[in-house]
Amino acid sequence: MEKHRGFPGRLPGTDFQFVIRRPNKGGATRIIARERFQDRRPADKRADTGFMKALWLCFGEKAFVRGNLDAGRISWLFEREVLPAKDPFDPEDYEAVLRINVPVARANFPEAFADEEWP
Repeated sequence: MEKHRGFPGRLPGTDFQFVIRRPNKGGATRIIARERFQDRRPADKRADTGFMKALWLCFGEKAFVRGNLDAGRISWLFEREVLPAKDPFDPEDYEAVLRINVPVARANFPEAFADEEWP
């Protein structure tokens, strides 16, 4: 499992996790597309924005390996702002390659692209 050095471990000041410390013994947690409803809590929306910002600052438009990125956090963005970069895509593989769908991500999280530095 590739560890993304320099990627924030969590949203500052919260317990919203962005990375995992070690691989699961039973294999990688499956990435699924989760629906984001309009009535989500503001804290959850901030976590999505913070994660999107961290992805952008760390990887930009380049494809990246899932590695130690948290599957639950990716799932909130999957198949909208984050897409598979290679076919076939295995959602239960730590070596799965993803990329940011920049136009959709900019439209849905404009504040994540507002400045180029992590708070």
